[in-house]
Amino acid sequence: MTKRRVVLSGSVFEERIGYARAVVDGDWVHVSGTTGFDYASMTISDDVVEQAEQCLRNIGAALAEAGCTFADVVRVRYLLPEREDFEPCWPVLRRCFGEVRPAATMMVCGLADPRMKIEVEVYARRGPVSGVRIEAVEGEAMLEEWRHVHNVIVPPAALSVDEVRERSGRYRLENAYVGDVLVGCSTVRPPEGETGAVTVIARVLPEWRGRGIGTLLYENGLAHARVLGADAVETCVLAVNEDGLRFAGARGFVEVERYVLDGERDEWVDLRLSVTGG
Repeated sequence: MTKRRVVLSGSVFEERIGYARAVVDGDWVHVSGTTGFDYASMTISDDVVEQAEQCLRNIGAALAEAGCTFADVVRVRYLLPEREDFEPCWPVLRRCFGEVRPAATMMVCGLADPRMKIEVEVYARRGPVSGVRIEAVEGEAMLEEWRHVHNVIVPPAALSVDEVRERSGRYRLENAYVGDVLVGCSTVRPPEGETGAVTVIARVLPEWRGRGIGTLLYENGLAHARVLGADAVETCVLAVNEDGLRFAGARGFVEVERYVLDGERDEWVDLRLSVTGG
């Protein structure tokens, strides 16, 4: 079944009129006509170029929440009441779309509010992501980002900043980004006890799954596991995370145990992968 969800920006227009800033329909992302309002304050500049810049900030935020970027845009429409206002906006528009080269249309028409001087509408299609950046967690800001992804993926085991800080001293923690957008994180735990197994856990935010990011995080973690001399790799997945279980199974992990922690209801699954012996 195709998954459909909406992205809201907080614009009062969305609530009053009854629409979403964007609709995610499977791999397609439809972003509504977006103007230069700052949705936090519902103010708008008198300058058309500043409006264009704010339009693109608003669209970029919607695309990120939908799990994609301007690089995924395949079509754009520009709507302006005054045709002479279009050319001054070209440098701003080119910064976002110059390398992407989506199909584009410009139309001269009236807009809903006389303060609006430009409106931009885009369609994007999510596919495999290029340019994923994986970085070791350093500093408080990255610790908080890692914590955010962890707690979104495994809310039953939500961690405090202090707990993440403590883990960073024992484990290798990494964050994954597409551009400046946080998309996932990973954990590599060195062998503990007599098992000789390194634990590798890759986590990808739900809106960014199915785009190859988990594979990159996993392969990067596996490379670190080999450096640590692991005989086997283990991972742990919340049982309700069907995407995570499918991902592990597709890479040869075999379930070894299911359990519920004392005093809790959530079921966890431990899986294991041999990395030696053919």
